[in-house]
Amino acid sequence: MRVLLVNKFYYPRGGDCVVVLNTEALLRENGVEAEVFAMQYPENLPARYQDSFASEVSFGGGVGNLLRAMGRTLGKGDVCQRFEAVLDEFQPDVVHLHNIHSYLSPVVGLLAHRRGIRVVWTLHDYKLLCPRYDCLRDGKPCEQCIAGGKMGVLTHRCMKGSLPASAVAWLEALKWKRRILEENTDLFVCPSQFMADMMKKGGFDPDKLVVLTNFIDPIKFRYYQAIDNTDPREDYYCYVGRLSAEKGVDLLLDVASRLPYRLKVAGGGPLEQELREKYSSSPNIDFLGKLDADGVARVLTSARLSVVSSQWYENNPLSVIESLCAGTPVAGTQIGGIPELIDEHSGVVFKPFDREAMATAITKAMTRQWNHADIARRALQRFSSTTHFQSLIRDIYRQG
Repeated sequence: MRVLLVNKFYYPRGGDCVVVLNTEALLRENGVEAEVFAMQYPENLPARYQDSFASEVSFGGGVGNLLRAMGRTLGKGDVCQRFEAVLDEFQPDVVHLHNIHSYLSPVVGLLAHRRGIRVVWTLHDYKLLCPRYDCLRDGKPCEQCIAGGKMGVLTHRCMKGSLPASAVAWLEALKWKRRILEENTDLFVCPSQFMADMMKKGGFDPDKLVVLTNFIDPIKFRYYQAIDNTDPREDYYCYVGRLSAEKGVDLLLDVASRLPYRLKVAGGGPLEQELREKYSSSPNIDFLGKLDADGVARVLTSARLSVVSSQWYENNPLSVIESLCAGTPVAGTQIGGIPELIDEHSGVVFKPFDREAMATAITKAMTRQWNHADIARRALQRFSSTTHFQSLIRDIYRQG
């Protein structure tokens, strides 16, 4: 079997890219020929077909760049020719799409489908339902565009408050209507039941939706499998992730500054400097900066609790999955796909945007005795690469 993975970037830029890299490694380890198609970008990893990647586009840097980027969203430019060249040479049995809007284009799915190639699409965000992609407006969840038209993105200038940027997103949504996407995709892979339910709400055919959770990569799996979860945990809780508004980090730090427990914050992002300055005098908040994989693993395996404070519809966050695999319980916002990952034996959930509820949840979790070994055992079984690979082959790549 030959599988072509398609994603706009080919380096660990975000959660979607990490999933692509992990999936590529998983397929190859199990004897599947896997290659990648992406957009050319300076930080990309080496790839067999990198010279045939779609040329880089940018939405900044002047009118010329913007027009080229707009053309890309509509499937114009060299993306078709270059993708066709890779299809000609690699001859895949399956084209597995990931995040392709804007910097690539859904046109790649149409090209593959016309050749009779099976097309499956893992959904990492809500772009097929929301022109902005994250169902957020003024920092709060919004579903205006899901069941109806997409004019809301223009009315509210959802793209960075910019009318031109919002117009680009609106045109992209008009071009790639649900009917077109559905006709040219054999299966949409939803990492959470919440995502599947949102797709149904948006009118997508339930028979083309399948739920398959993300998995933890084999290297981290072996690391967490070897941890002695009977060892006592250190006296702190942690946040591991991007420091940005939709993650609710400012709210978490405000709560943490008032609690008697030490919080370690691992990650970088647009709010990092602002938050460091704001909470520099707080004695129980430590900023660790962005850590590598080993650093994240060490923080998680020693913590008594991990907090996921997101205020948007998280799909199937790797931050929760990795924490559980480390045997670390999670206090998570009751929003999106987060509650699907947490039960009474592995953590607590709390209402979003509610300081009191968050503080109560953290206090409850920090003062409770958890069975760390049991949390890790169940998570490693649920999110193992073996389980994921079997589902890919049985239910995704060979279905129908």
